[in-house]
Amino acid sequence: MGRSTRRSLLATLGTGAAALAAGCAATSDEPEYERRTVDASGGDPRSAAEMAAAAALAQRTANDGASALDALSLVEHEFVLVDGYKGPTVQGVVENGGESTVDYAEVRVRVYDDGGAQLGRYLATTGDIPPDTRWRFEAILLASAADIAAYDAAVFGLPE
Repeated sequence: MGRSTRRSLLATLGTGAAALAAGCAATSDEPEYERRTVDASGGDPRSAAEMAAAAALAQRTANDGASALDALSLVEHEFVLVDGYKGPTVQGVVENGGESTVDYAEVRVRVYDDGGAQLGRYLATTGDIPPDTRWRFEAILLASAADIAAYDAAVFGLPE
């Protein structure tokens, strides 16, 4: 076998092995964010004490290792204005439709003002979602309800 034929064969095998390994991971590079508009009329702004409580519970740091997983789907989500310290939230349901447990799941919510400027990114996280199981999530948003015109959400995860 000549040198160029051997190189071609190795290059082809290497590309095929990489594609096969990528398929086994069952991940997608780009998550699909679902956008919703918000009618945040009503509701009072949080007091300083309520804002401190919300800030202590709001999650804002994403897991850099998490990626879109084919097994996870964002079944439903909506903007909900909750009385008290929680204030504006996004609540919904994620489903693990895969055949194995998902070790870590994270819903990322980005909120926008009426001009389209991003006001912040907030998270809801959990661990160990077995196959064919649903998780109800709630992401606490620290932006003022009066400033939020839209949000988008996507689910990320780490496989078992």
